[in-house]
Amino acid sequence: MATTMSATTASATTASVATASVATASVATASVASAAASADRTHPSPTGPGPTQPGRGHHRTSFGDHVLLLDPSMPTSEVQAAVDRISDAQTDDEMGTSRWSILFEPGTYGTADEPLQMKVGYYTEVAGLGASPDDVHINGKVEVYNRCLEDDGTSNCIALNNFWRTLSNLTIDVNGAGQDDCRQSANFWAVSQAVSMRRVAVHGGTLSLMDYCTAGPQYASGGFIADSSAETVVNGSQQQWLTRNSDVGSWSNAVWNQVFSGVQGAPDDATFPDPPYTTLETTPVSREKPFLVLERGRWAVRVPSAHTDTRGTSWAADETAGRTLPLSAFYVAHPGDSVRTINAQLARGRHLLLTPGVYDVARSIEVRRPGTVVLGMGHATLTARNGSTPLRVADGPGTVVAGVTIDAGERLSSSLLEVGRHDRGRGGWASHRGSSARDPLTLSDVYFRVGGPHVGKTRVALEIDADHVLVDHTWVWRADHGVEDFSGGALGDDERWVTNIGTTGVVVNGDDVTATGLFVEHFQRHNTVWNGERGRTVLYQNELPYDPPSQADWTQPDGTLGYAGYLVADDVRTHELWGGGSYVYNRNDPDIVTEHGFQVPRTPGVRLHHLLTVNLGAGTIRHVVNDTGAQVDNSNTGTPAYVAEYP
Repeated sequence: MATTMSATTASATTASVATASVATASVATASVASAAASADRTHPSPTGPGPTQPGRGHHRTSFGDHVLLLDPSMPTSEVQAAVDRISDAQTDDEMGTSRWSILFEPGTYGTADEPLQMKVGYYTEVAGLGASPDDVHINGKVEVYNRCLEDDGTSNCIALNNFWRTLSNLTIDVNGAGQDDCRQSANFWAVSQAVSMRRVAVHGGTLSLMDYCTAGPQYASGGFIADSSAETVVNGSQQQWLTRNSDVGSWSNAVWNQVFSGVQGAPDDATFPDPPYTTLETTPVSREKPFLVLERGRWAVRVPSAHTDTRGTSWAADETAGRTLPLSAFYVAHPGDSVRTINAQLARGRHLLLTPGVYDVARSIEVRRPGTVVLGMGHATLTARNGSTPLRVADGPGTVVAGVTIDAGERLSSSLLEVGRHDRGRGGWASHRGSSARDPLTLSDVYFRVGGPHVGKTRVALEIDADHVLVDHTWVWRADHGVEDFSGGALGDDERWVTNIGTTGVVVNGDDVTATGLFVEHFQRHNTVWNGERGRTVLYQNELPYDPPSQADWTQPDGTLGYAGYLVADDVRTHELWGGGSYVYNRNDPDIVTEHGFQVPRTPGVRLHHLLTVNLGAGTIRHVVNDTGAQVDNSNTGTPAYVAEYP
């Protein structure tokens, strides 16, 4: 069930799974070098950003050799071969360092007889470059299948670890020609955390959020869709999902926690928890993610405006409202660029575009000017070095950080991303201008990792000290699995507890902070701590840490058993949450007890709607919220305890 289960623990999951025929999936392998060779057509230029010279329909860019730029004049076979090389390299590269952007110039790709059927692997962004999703049509599929974790390619096939990939700004005209009977009528998007689908239209077939054609157990645990449309959606085994500001013809099935916010065609939630739907008529605060556009040979970034109480897509009737920034307004950064250079460019008023890759950051990248846009391509990753805070963002209206992953490093950081006033002695912000309700500082698809590809240590992953901040989809993950540690031996669970240090995932100190799609997992104390007033969360997904060695390690100083997955401070008078789940899997010691999944002050202004806790196979949560809600334990694995309204 849980997105972060390893191959050895996935069998503990219980979920409802759609019945379908089973097809065997084989995974081809290719070196990253061969995939990189397919990107030769991008003609990387060392001369800097800005509009570049066209050549055979391909516009020269300074984005580097991990950006594959495609145009509709290319034969489908050539496009297919290029995207396949990248997919082959990335399908099993869960903890690797390659990052990719696959960009489609406006036009149509694939034909009725020769569809383009592509798969999306780890750390891969697939995006259209038009002003509207209708400007790029894929006649075929853009898919993610279950990942088979056994050597034979047919065993332990799940989507639980299908993380870190992006699909945006295009239309899929579903065409399964040449595929087996099970796959032909659906576009499969079997994903879990840190995966976003934005500004996508799916026509002529089903959008399936699980892969029911590959061998099982077919579990999935996602996910996020925004500003998109689909005629038919099969939820299948997806345990939780947020669909925001979209249009769906129908939605079938639910497992534990399906949330719809501002979605035309969303199912009714009147009978919660049967089924477990949570439906908000409108989204309280929204801002769509910035996106690259290429029009008449000129590159630009479209930055959508913020809105309140919205419903449906931003592009159905007209162009998405917002501002357009020419690429010449950005500093286009590459891995290896110094933070000093990046900060100097930001201080001059440039925006920041991070091309695909891993950036070692030994001192903070500082975003001081209001209205600055920081946009990552292909899951660009900032890795803390020497205990740094890789990114600090000053409080200011209109600032947007999007598409960036931030990794903890081997030395302990105080935080990985700080948002708001930074005045801790030397190095404090030179000026301070607050964000606003009309133009909130926004984080979109910003992800955090503590451990996984390497040892990681931080006290806090995301700290928000500003008012009027919008967090639109984040996954804040202290790793429950990963590669071998630096000494060359695999980390055992007891070792992981004292090696990968992540005290708290998210701390919100500012007022009027809204989160749409807040996923926080496995931290060693409270996963989320909310100290600010008038906070709002639309879908919260949490897994408590898998690896406390004993009850003593998971007991508060005052004797309280365990730490709540979501804590609202005692002095907060107003707070609201819709659709929240906290899950337990104490694999080191199944007898460990947590008192409650959610802990909030008992006051009329703090209201929680549609909550659950669930046991994934080991451990106990006594109550859902405070002292309310039934116990989940080893006797009722996979059966949630629900609280419809609190208080």
